Amino acid sequence: MTEPTTHSAPPVELSLPTEAELSDPAPVEDCAGCAELAAVRGRARAGGDMTTVSDCNVLMRRHPQGH
Repeated sequence: MTEPTTHSAPPVELSLPTEAELSDPAPVEDCAGCAELAAVRGRARAGGDMTTVSDCNVLMRRHPQGH
């Protein structure tokens, strides 16, 4: 019978997000979808709805795949 391992694996090291990853994405020029998302994001931020702000940022970052 083999002995069980009594130590854990080394910790996983994760990098911190870059400044670009933390900042809000800019709307793509001449894109009505991006303009609307930016407007919704602004209203959400003014109302303290950071979940919607985050959702808008995700959708804007996915612009090449569509909104």
